[in-house]
Parts: sequence; C-alpha cells; structure tokens
Amino acid sequence: MISSCCHRSLPSSLPTRTNAQSLCHRRSTIFFAAGDRYNVRSEADNNGSSLKFVHQILLRSLAGFLSLALVSSNYLSPLEVVSMPSPAGVCQEEEAAGDEVSSASVTNEDLVEEAWEVVNESFIGNVGHRAWSPEKWLKEKEYIFQNNIQTRFRAHNVIRKMLASLGDPYTRFLSPAEFSKMAKYDVTGIGINLREVPDENGVAKIKVLGVILDGPANSAGVKQGDELLSVNGLDIRGKSAFEVSSMLQGPKETFVTIEIRHGDCGLTHSIKVQRQNVARTPIFYRLEKLGKGNVPVGYVRIKEFNALARKDLIIALKKLINSGASYLVLDLRDNLGGLVQAGIEVAKLFLDKGETVIYTAGRDTEVQNTITAETSPFCRHPIIVLVNNKTASASEIVASALHDNCKAVLVGERTYGKGLIQSVYELLDGSGMVVTIGKYITTNHMDINGNGILPDFSRFSSIK
Repeated sequence: MISSCCHRSLPSSLPTRTNAQSLCHRRSTIFFAAGDRYNVRSEADNNGSSLKFVHQILLRSLAGFLSLALVSSNYLSPLEVVSMPSPAGVCQEEEAAGDEVSSASVTNEDLVEEAWEVVNESFIGNVGHRAWSPEKWLKEKEYIFQNNIQTRFRAHNVIRKMLASLGDPYTRFLSPAEFSKMAKYDVTGIGINLREVPDENGVAKIKVLGVILDGPANSAGVKQGDELLSVNGLDIRGKSAFEVSSMLQGPKETFVTIEIRHGDCGLTHSIKVQRQNVARTPIFYRLEKLGKGNVPVGYVRIKEFNALARKDLIIALKKLINSGASYLVLDLRDNLGGLVQAGIEVAKLFLDKGETVIYTAGRDTEVQNTITAETSPFCRHPIIVLVNNKTASASEIVASALHDNCKAVLVGERTYGKGLIQSVYELLDGSGMVVTIGKYITTNHMDINGNGILPDFSRFSSIK
C-alpha cells in the first residue's frame, strides 16, 4: 500500500508518480466574495455613458451556473428578467423588468456600440492569445465607427470581427436564431428556470425566473415571478435552485405536482405538470474486487455534469458503500464538463463544511466569489480520481477540489485546462453574445485555464 499526500491508504497499483506537487496545505488568503446574479445596467452607468439603450442590456450572468463546456455544452440561460420582490406587506403580481424594445427601432450603430459596451464592462481580458486593455478596446471602437454600418447583416459581421479580435475562442456572437435556441434550454424538464431570491428577512425563496412560452408549466398556469413552495408534496425550504431543478426532473411524459404562490402574498395553487424533457443519468457504477486480497472497490463514472449528476451519484454511492466498498474510483476521463453548478454540488459531497471548492475571479465584483461546502461530507471514503486530456471545465473543478482538500489523489494525464466563466447577453435585436467574464482558481490558488491539472500518478493499471 502507498499513501497519498494526506496519508489516505490507497492500493499499491499506482506505480508511476508524476512531478506534480502533491503536498496538501491551506493558505489563509481569501480571494473573493460575491455571488452569481442577474443584472440590469442602468442608463447612467459608472462610465457616464449617455447611451439611451444601455439600461436595456440584459446581463445573463450565470457565473457558476453557466460555464460553457469545451465542445459540447449544456446551456442554461435565464429566459426573462424578473422584478425584485415587493416590500414587506405589499401584495402584488411581479412583472418583467424593463420596457419592450422593437428591434426595428435599434440602429446598426447602436447595436454594435451595445456589443462594444458589454465587452468593455465585463470581459476579463488577457485570456486568449492577444493582450487586451480598455485603451486598446477604445481604439477598436474608434476604428469601427470610421464608416457607416448600413445593414443589420453588416452590423452582425462587425460584432463577430470585433469579438474575434479579442483572441478568446469562447467569446462569440450569437445570431437571433442561435440565441433563441440557447434561451429555450430547460434544466427542469417542465419549461421553467428557477432562481433563489432573498425575502425581506434574507431567507431565500425559489422564484420562477423564466417560463418557456407554450411549455408544460406555462400551459398549466405557472407565471414568471411565481414562488415555488413544494415539489410532489416535499417542502423545498432551504434547498437551492439547483436542487429544486433536480427534484423536478423525471421520465418524459410523467407528471410532477408543484405548489406555487402567485405574487408575494397571493393564494397558493397546486398544479400538476407533465414533464417534456429529461436529462439522462450521467452516472455509471459497479463494484469491483481488485488486488490479491480482492479488495472491494466502488467504481463510478460521470459522463457529464447535468441536473441529475448529484442526485444519481448519491444513489450510486449509497449502493456501493452498502456493498462494502472500501475506497472509490471516480472516473472523469473524457468528461468535458456541462453544468458547472452540478460539478460544484458533486464536489461538496466529499468536502468538510467550510472547505473551499473553487475561487472565481473577474473584473466585476459579482463574479468574484469563494465557493465553500456548507455541510458535512456525504462520503468520507478514500478516493482515486481518473483524469485525462479531455477532462475539462466542471470536471476540473471537481478534480482540483477533491485533490487540493486532500480528499483524493489524481491519476492519469494532465487535464485540458478550461477554467473560464462565460455569461450570455441578449442584444436589442434578439441576437446575443457569449462573453468570458471570469476564471476559476483552484483551492491551492492555481489558474486552471490553459494550464490544466497535473495528476499525482500517471497510471492506475487495475482500471481500464
């Protein structure tokens, strides 16, 4: 038997150590504190912009919840803006914030300038192969507006070239058709997106942030701004929006009963909704006997991080532990990511309360965050995490969190190195932009992006 950096006993079939530093330690520095939030910029922004349309830019800020995975991603985008809760004692229906803007009334120059403003205010900079600075970006604007932009087609092409000049492959333009498809992504299976909104006492409520028109929930009477109270009779107080989304998931064409409240003080309604979409389980597991002593090992593969990842992983872990597994092998090879929040929730299952999952860094204080585990770990078994050069994004967050907190050793190849945070912005003509607004920093303060994570060992011969 050999030991990891944290003296956990692991099987002797890990013969080849890499040069990765595996000494576990904590630093007292706390980088950031904030949260993912949904913003609307005011007309008079901090830069003193006089653009009359600036207040209409809808920041689809998903920070932790939306980080576009390499190659194949699960997109989660808010569908509509929801107004803030009304003051205590005032009962009213919530309405969408902001006025409707006709795309025909937006000039081509306005559209391009709006896109320029988004980058100017939010782009993290220097994440691609070209240096970026506000000064260079201002010169780019001056160059763009030397000539008139006569058509909408031309305006879209100008935005594409403008974003390409950043040198960041993840920052890109979305045509109205592409943005519409992204906005219709449904993580609940019933056509709604959820958000945690604090009440006057600071207690989080689960509110309906957006409703897909003609979707099951919309057809059943669910409205934007409704508060969700229970799912299939289970009280959801104290649960996160992500946990509730997972509770709503189920087989296609089955029914889920939800209890909602219209407005802040309205009557409650019990509504039966038929599910239309369902995420497939990404969890595959088995119990193996390894080594001369036939040591029982729980093998778990996570193909991607979707809304079912945490829930189905808990089921797998219970069965493996009950079957006598003495340690676990978590296989993240070829896992390109998915929903970053799903990855964060999975990592928390193995961490002690207060331990750091990941840091996020960005120009905007709302992107700067320290994400920690809130409860005791679900599982304390020794863990081996398998990684390769296609382990990316959310998978790298899980791998680094378990490794840096001395919960696991990593085996395999250096991971891909995709540690950027993207947000989706809707532009005034129905097109959109995906913009890199931040990056992930590991518990040991290493920048994932472009570097990846170097494992402790290069081979684990017993797992194929």
